[in-house]
Amino acid sequence: MSLSYHFTVEQQVGSSTFAFFGFNGTAGVWRITALNESGGWNDQTTVEDMDVAVKSELPCSFNALRSQQHRWTCGPANLFRKMAGQIIRSENVSLWKKLYMLYSFFFMRKVVAHILTFCFYCVILPATVLFPEVTVPKWAAFYLPALITLFIAIGKPRSVYLLVLWVLFENAMSMLRTKALVMGLFETGRVQEWVVTEKLGDGLKTKLIGQVPNEHQVRFRDRVHLLELLLGVYLLFCGCYDIIYGKNTLYLYVYLLMQSTAFFVVGFGFVGK
Repeated sequence: MSLSYHFTVEQQVGSSTFAFFGFNGTAGVWRITALNESGGWNDQTTVEDMDVAVKSELPCSFNALRSQQHRWTCGPANLFRKMAGQIIRSENVSLWKKLYMLYSFFFMRKVVAHILTFCFYCVILPATVLFPEVTVPKWAAFYLPALITLFIAIGKPRSVYLLVLWVLFENAMSMLRTKALVMGLFETGRVQEWVVTEKLGDGLKTKLIGQVPNEHQVRFRDRVHLLELLLGVYLLFCGCYDIIYGKNTLYLYVYLLMQSTAFFVVGFGFVGK
C-alpha cells in the first residue's frame, strides 16, 4: 500500500503536473552527464528514491527492515536540512514549484506525516483516557484518518484484508521513523550512517543456500527493542484504564489494546520468520 502511494501519487501525479518527484531506483540507469547537467549530487545527500537511488528487493529480516526505514526517514530529513536553502535561492525554479518541493514533497510527507502519526496516535490520543476533560473530535480521531487510509488502500484491493494490520504496524514503526527524523533534522546520532539493506534474492536461495543466515540464530537480546516495549506498556495501561474507568463512547480501549499488542510484537522482534 505504501509503494502504491509512492508510484501513483508521488510519481504519476508529480509527473503529470510537471512537479518534482522522487526517482525510483529499481533497475534505474543514469548517465553521468545527465547528473552533472542537473547540478550533480552531494555524497552526503545521496539517499534512496530521492537523489540517486539503489534499491532491489525486500529486506530479508525485521532488523534489516528497521535499518532500511531508518535510512529512508533520516536521509530525506537530512536532505531537507541541507538543501532547503538551495531550493529557495534557485533562480531556475518557479515560486510555485519551490513551495511544492518544500511544503508538500519534503515538509508534509517527509516530516509532518511521521511526527503526526507517532505523537497523535501513540501518545496524545491514548493520554486522553487519563484526562476525561480532554475531548478529541471523532472526525479527527477516526473519520478523516480512515478516509485517507481507504484512499491509499483502494489502489491495492487484493490487500484490503490486511488494512487493519497495516495501520497497526505503521503506527508501531512510527516511533523508529520519528527518532530517525530527529537525527536527520538535527544531524545527531547515526545521521551519516549508511547501512546497505540485507537481502537474499532468488539467486542466493538457489546457489548459496548454505550461506543463508539463520534467523533463529539471532540472539534474543538483539531482537528486543526497549522503546517499543515501553510504549506498548503505556498503551496497555491506557487501554486497561479506559476499560475500568473510561466514560467516553469512542471505545478507545479496543484500539489501545490492539496497538499495544502490535508494539509488543515489534518490541520483542516477533516479526518475520
